[in-house]
Amino acid sequence: MKHLPLVLGILIVVGLAGIAGWQVYESGILQRFADDGNRGQGTADVGGPFTLVAQDGHTVSDTDFRGKLMLVYFGYTFCPDVCPTSLQNEAVALDILGDDADDVAPIFITVDPNRDSQQVMAEYMDAFGPRFIGLRGTEEQVAEVAKRYRVYFRKVDPDKDPENYLVDHLSFLYLMGRDGKFITAFGHATTPEEIARGIREYL
Repeated sequence: MKHLPLVLGILIVVGLAGIAGWQVYESGILQRFADDGNRGQGTADVGGPFTLVAQDGHTVSDTDFRGKLMLVYFGYTFCPDVCPTSLQNEAVALDILGDDADDVAPIFITVDPNRDSQQVMAEYMDAFGPRFIGLRGTEEQVAEVAKRYRVYFRKVDPDKDPENYLVDHLSFLYLMGRDGKFITAFGHATTPEEIARGIREYL
């Protein structure tokens, strides 16, 4: 037991280093988005068409949201920490916007459609507010949409426990314009206030 403080100290340092490393990695990707946007037409090649099924069972496409800004996040409902934190920050940002949030469509696309059934998605979206739209599809459909948004995800040892595996994934909130074109992306460390300010520039 005399070594317990040392062990805990090591674990804390390792954990903080992991968080810092992930934030640096995310920052690098965000910079690449910005660099891509500074070439050619001025917008990075992120995003694209999709047709998926919402939590109410209706089929929806990206074109259904034309005229609104889209906030697109890829995650999964069994995510223990990153996803709920990101979605809560998004919900707070929308509250900050007040009535202007009516011009924003917050979209959550699951990268784990096998476990995230329509009912599971509906219950999960309810936790963050009535504005949120949860979308799912086949694994192939989701993989194609994720590729268009440059989203990495990977199941971690799903064969060991098919019901309780984790999914590694990037945690970006993509802001898409009223025309469906990419504007910018917010990293996981972005505060609700910063997200709200970023959105308000394009309302």
